[in-house]
Amino acid sequence: MAKIPCIEISNISKRYKSSQEYSLRDVSLTINQSDVFGLLGPNGAGKTTLISILCGIIPPTSGEVKYFKDQYLISPEDRKRMIGFVPQEYAFYQELTPRQNLDYFGAMYDIPRHELRARREHLLNVLGLSKAADKKVETFSGGMKRRVNLAIGIIHEPSVLFLDEPTVGVDVQSKNAIIRYLTFLNESGTTIIYTSHHLSEAEEFCNRIALIDNGNVMADGEIADLMMQNETVNLQALFIKLTGEEYRD
Repeated sequence: MAKIPCIEISNISKRYKSSQEYSLRDVSLTINQSDVFGLLGPNGAGKTTLISILCGIIPPTSGEVKYFKDQYLISPEDRKRMIGFVPQEYAFYQELTPRQNLDYFGAMYDIPRHELRARREHLLNVLGLSKAADKKVETFSGGMKRRVNLAIGIIHEPSVLFLDEPTVGVDVQSKNAIIRYLTFLNESGTTIIYTSHHLSEAEEFCNRIALIDNGNVMADGEIADLMMQNETVNLQALFIKLTGEEYRD
């Protein structure tokens, strides 16, 4: 079956006004509909800058990004409605409960009240938050906060979901619960763009990756093909071979 493009990234470069160096250099990638696409690289490689450009948070210095839905090019306004973003930093109100947070962020997307209530209760249930739904988030463990973060990012049912280190600092149970639900979303048609330093997790979760270092794409494609081409046995070995062993700050 032919692959349908979801995002086309053409010759994207980015240099911040405060810097003499480029954070991204002539990056071109295609992300297909229903991909789980990993953007991987060392600290400072340019991953967060690229995600910020793809989400429309910052503009590129040069190049362009095109979004498609069912093979049709869509407008920047429609793009905003189809995107969900789960940042590495917590993006909720600590003094509110999960239920209150979901009501607040859901209302920002103009979700009808009865529909929002159903989505809210579904997410609280599948992400294991129902028993704590009326407790303040500030009292939660790191794993529970990650799950609240995820619920907020998908309350509007985006067709494209960006995840920046979604399982960092969480226990094994929370990590499994998060990945399990993300796999369900992907199998239901959601395209996922994912960054992580957990390479074993990325190897299991992603079907395609791009390795970025110093703002350049070092390799992109299906993981098995890239490992075969580079004669490596796993994603970690591939990562080290292409990005080196030097310390990164």
